[in-house]
Amino acid sequence: MTTERNCWTVLAQRAQDEASQIQTELGKTLARLESLNASKARLEKLYEDYRQQENSTNHSLQGMREVMNQRQFMTQLLSLMQRVSGDVTQAEQALSETRARLMAAERERLKMQTLADQNAQAILSLAEKRDQQKMDELGVMQFNLRSAP
Repeated sequence: MTTERNCWTVLAQRAQDEASQIQTELGKTLARLESLNASKARLEKLYEDYRQQENSTNHSLQGMREVMNQRQFMTQLLSLMQRVSGDVTQAEQALSETRARLMAAERERLKMQTLADQNAQAILSLAEKRDQQKMDELGVMQFNLRSAP
């Protein structure tokens, strides 16, 4: 008597676990990308505010030290914006790679689930054939008992 092989269900569960793990990773990467984009937007707005302030104020009313500090701060903002832009690019690349890994994991999960389902169907079919064979044997035995003198 053959029993169901658990290897297919175990492999299907492993594939499901891996796909779930990658899905979680994808969510974290998306959240990081959104956070970086929000930071980038805040920095750009802050820089634009300082730039407008620099253009609109009368430099003669500001002290030379204050003007230099403001320009130095704007330079630091530009540097920070470039760094955040680089981080955004890296996060987008990681997101793309994670999506590709998720697609591969989903294909593997579907393949393993299909094999597990086929195995379960084969086990069920075999059990039905055995039941039918036993019923046929019982029917033949009853026929032979009734036919016997």
